[in-house]
Amino acid sequence: MPQLSVIVYGPNAQGHLTELLGSLEAHSLPDAEVIVAAVGDWARETAEGHAPETIVVPLPDGTGDPEARAAGAARARGRWLHFVHAKDGLPAGAPRLIAERTAELDTGSPGPVDVLLFDHVTTTWQTAARPSRDGRHLAAVGRAALPLHEAADLLRLTPLLGNRALRADFWRAHEAQLNTDDEPRAAHAALLHAERVACLNQTAYDHRVLRPESLPPRTPEDRLALIDRYESLLPLTRDRRAPRTVLYGLMVRDLVRTFAREDLPDPVAREFFRRASLAAVRWRPEGHRRPAGLEGVRHTLLEEGAYTKYRAFQTANRTRRAARKAVRTRKRHLGAKVRDHQYQRALSRPLDPNLAVFAAYWDRGVACNPAAIAAKLAELAPHIRRVWVVNKENAALLPPGTDHVVPGTRRYWETLATATYLTNNVNFPNAVVKRPGSIHLQTHHGTPLKRMGMDQMDHPAAAKGLDFAALLARIDKWDYSVSANGHSTRMWERAYPSRYTSLDYGYPRNDVFYTATAADVRAARERLGIAPGRTAVLYAPTHRDYEAGFTPRLDLAALADRLGENTVLLVRAHYFYGGAASPLTGLRRSGRIIDVSSYDPVEELCLAADALVTDYSSIMFDYANLDRPIVVYADDWETYRTTRGVYFDLMAEHPGRVARTQEELAEIFVSGAWRDDSAAKARAAFRRRFCEYDDGRAAERVVRRVFLGEPEEALPPVLPIEDRTPAPTPEEATA
Repeated sequence: MPQLSVIVYGPNAQGHLTELLGSLEAHSLPDAEVIVAAVGDWARETAEGHAPETIVVPLPDGTGDPEARAAGAARARGRWLHFVHAKDGLPAGAPRLIAERTAELDTGSPGPVDVLLFDHVTTTWQTAARPSRDGRHLAAVGRAALPLHEAADLLRLTPLLGNRALRADFWRAHEAQLNTDDEPRAAHAALLHAERVACLNQTAYDHRVLRPESLPPRTPEDRLALIDRYESLLPLTRDRRAPRTVLYGLMVRDLVRTFAREDLPDPVAREFFRRASLAAVRWRPEGHRRPAGLEGVRHTLLEEGAYTKYRAFQTANRTRRAARKAVRTRKRHLGAKVRDHQYQRALSRPLDPNLAVFAAYWDRGVACNPAAIAAKLAELAPHIRRVWVVNKENAALLPPGTDHVVPGTRRYWETLATATYLTNNVNFPNAVVKRPGSIHLQTHHGTPLKRMGMDQMDHPAAAKGLDFAALLARIDKWDYSVSANGHSTRMWERAYPSRYTSLDYGYPRNDVFYTATAADVRAARERLGIAPGRTAVLYAPTHRDYEAGFTPRLDLAALADRLGENTVLLVRAHYFYGGAASPLTGLRRSGRIIDVSSYDPVEELCLAADALVTDYSSIMFDYANLDRPIVVYADDWETYRTTRGVYFDLMAEHPGRVARTQEELAEIFVSGAWRDDSAAKARAAFRRRFCEYDDGRAAERVVRRVFLGEPEEALPPVLPIEDRTPAPTPEEATA
């Protein structure tokens, strides 16, 4: 009996079934079967043209979705069912992820689990693979299996059948309630009938939204059906206060939004409002409090059935918003004119040969390669004044005495207009002019595993509307591009095609991995509170373009327990999430789990760690300079590789060990495989390829070449890798 039955159902809408079945064929499906309930001849012919192991259930044209789901489920042999509409998609590896997680639930949960929820992306006729906002709700539950009243916020997940798997016995017991024409109703009903629910905080579904103009027009009855949906669901929340409160809030929100946004004829609008008002009063939970502000006013008017007052309120609110928007627009245009005038005046002044501007990570502060270059510049050329571009929020966090400018201010534009040297690890704004005689130095901020720059054109989920013409204009301003290895040099040439000079000198931020002393390593560990003799493992996952925010992909508390009292987990969220890392709040457990998301510099965390666990983050290339163990946790490699695009197969060219599940990761550490001879051999090959130019003198080479104008032959040569000595390990530092 297979663990999972993937039931594809419906007509071959706009030909998308071909893509879906092709993606399923491209990857093996261990412990899963595929059943296609094909509606119409086109869908049947498409399904029969694919893998012979696919089970095809032909259905006549016009068969509705509920009937198609029922036909597919009747042929299913799996313990769990995943209903996938023919127009939608499955990220690479999704069936494997679902099958593995449901197998865990079947053996490890205290009671029956009926529904498994997971994350999804949305593809439209205009955009591809946009992340949902469901991740924070999935993360809040973690990997526990809970009754709905203990996790009522899961009702807030996008109501799709495709972002949940259902236990087959559960489906058959409740098929009459779950298999309806109204998919959101069925999705909510599944949760309300389930004994327990569980989550998989990974993307395992691609929901495709077809262009409304390509679909039959909506009727007045379709709007009124929204009220019927909630009135059929709310009785299922009887005696469960938390689910009732959440579902009621969703109902009122949807009713108010539908009334506000839909262009309904007046008779239909009045009837909708009347019935919505009755439902809002009838199902209001005891002690329910209306929200504050304008939303509260809307709720009050709805409950009162005050149609005329509500319409007047809408009109007044729209007028007020339009007036405010007009004022903001005038202020913005006036401010832009003033700034442009100031900048143009500053551009008429001569360049200052002793002025250098530095910025990093979209003006976050003193960090990364620019920080290492600025520090070496102060040592070798103190006559060159260093000014940092830092946003207003981070200015207070700067080291004392740091000269800086805040973006948008008069001094900001004057400084950028007259500086001879402009250094950044991203790009300066489009408005910055490349003046004759000025030097723009691009340092980058990582060795590329994922596709970058122009190579993102084939990966719209990663590009997210990137203006490639504007990107090329920014690239054309570069004079120099810093590279840590030959791989980066080659990839930058194709991702950022222009006439800049590649500086194959190593990454300045990595110099510290060769210059740090035993005392530096001990001090870093003391600042983090790592007791002598403990093993510190740095967990630093990267950003996913198909996820809305940072959510730990590991059960960190369970992992810490498995690794034992002598291991400390240092957990660092990606900087895209502002260092807040809210899902990590409360994870400190006797000093064994430490949230270091806001700790800077990250190089100090690397010095303090005995080992690194990461997924696809460029930190692995930097950490490899220390010649310490690295474990790659690649639970969603297929999804990441397909959605983001990569330059090489990390599973074949990894820096030590690879784990695909949390159990594998824990076993790698418990067994000692993380630092055995096989891991060391893989790490050595990885270092030879990706630590090619790093030897502790990269910043010096950059400063001498770019700022002091020394010729290439006068620079310190890059040491052979066998002649380099990394910083002492924590064990060596405390010996």
